[in-house]
Amino acid sequence: MCSQRARLQGHRETVGLCGPRDSCLEAAAGLWSRRACRPECQAWTGALLLGTCLLYCARVSMPVCSVSMSQDFGWNKKEAGIVLSSFFWGYCLTQIVGGHLGDRIGGEKVILLSASAWGFITAATPMLAHLGSTHLVFMTFSRILTGLLQGVYFPALTSLLSQKVRESERGFTYSTVGAGSQFGTLVTGAVGSLLLDWYGWQSVFYFSGGLTLLWVCYVYRYLLSEQDLILALGVLAQGLPMSQHTKVPWRQLFRKPSVWAVIFSQLSSACSFFILLSWLPTFFKETFPSSKGWIFNVVPWLVAIPASLFSGFLSDHLISQGYRTITVRKFMQVMGLGLSSIFALCLGHTSSFCKSVVFASASIGLQTFNHSGISVNIQDLAPSCAGFLFGVANTAGALAGVVGVCLGGYLIETTGSWTSVFNLVAAISSLGLCTFLVFGQAKRVDLSPAHEDL
Repeated sequence: MCSQRARLQGHRETVGLCGPRDSCLEAAAGLWSRRACRPECQAWTGALLLGTCLLYCARVSMPVCSVSMSQDFGWNKKEAGIVLSSFFWGYCLTQIVGGHLGDRIGGEKVILLSASAWGFITAATPMLAHLGSTHLVFMTFSRILTGLLQGVYFPALTSLLSQKVRESERGFTYSTVGAGSQFGTLVTGAVGSLLLDWYGWQSVFYFSGGLTLLWVCYVYRYLLSEQDLILALGVLAQGLPMSQHTKVPWRQLFRKPSVWAVIFSQLSSACSFFILLSWLPTFFKETFPSSKGWIFNVVPWLVAIPASLFSGFLSDHLISQGYRTITVRKFMQVMGLGLSSIFALCLGHTSSFCKSVVFASASIGLQTFNHSGISVNIQDLAPSCAGFLFGVANTAGALAGVVGVCLGGYLIETTGSWTSVFNLVAAISSLGLCTFLVFGQAKRVDLSPAHEDL
């Protein structure tokens, strides 16, 4: 049984300007710290790790299959690009909504409901592709819808962890769950490629969508109670009441320099990551045309998985040793934005394939330190409405990523040099790092004056 002290601490964690939850919402979003012992928390951590993995399996299924689908449906590069990019426009639109819903009804319910929908759409993609002669329209619509549904995942996850994980354990927990993104990319890249060769592109969508639906069934049956889910659905059906006590404290949050610092740092981190993710394969293919593609498509992600887990362990260990929380968060960002950008710069100044793979792996791997820096700093600042705040930051980051990828392509086209792209990554990362080092804080900013001393 959890102690009375833990229950009191859980109560204090949820009191802020976002207000106490009414009885219905509180019942629907009960804290792990109130009702769960460590084995259940471990089960949830494993389930969320798998959920993040399946999120990325579904997300990258279309890029893996795009060449085969283009051949089947006669798409040119422009049409294929429309289908691939349509995901991100949907993804940008639901970040804030997902975070707010997670803060109100519980992040686990938001994740489960959205996963059931995107799993079904992914598994049904082959059928949608053959509904009519307008394949491009149906595929673009399905990708926008998938983006809308997946956009709520990470803000809801942030809300969930901010409410139910102690500050001293947030770094490792978030890094562990976040490592699922690398696992998912690897799984779809490896297994999906085999399925594509053996059974056709349809099998990739059946695989990722089917596994997601099985995961939903497991979570619903073993980790969530039916009453909790019914309460959450009831709240959604009735509409979310926005009384004075449950409104997000917009004015107080956005008056704080620390809030703007973490938003801008998240924007810089996401933009740098999207640029590298989008252009590294092309860089290797054009610079080293005789190299094996699986090496540079797999090795950086293999490095990123242990790097993510290590960053979380190191973060929590340093805090447990008495280092200030903000000191640890800033150190993680020095690694995640500072040191990673140095390795990105090195990519533009080497002609060796082996060195390029090492530099790319180091840059991608070190970027996972952001999971223990700005990603959990949002939870430090506003645990009572962390989902909403993460949604704002991730929306800015996703939009900046789209612009950054386009700008990278423009620089390559006009300068004819890959060095300009890596210089862009370093400049964006440096701006985000400097902003966070100067203005970053770990003190809560969502507390009302009556609760600031709790």
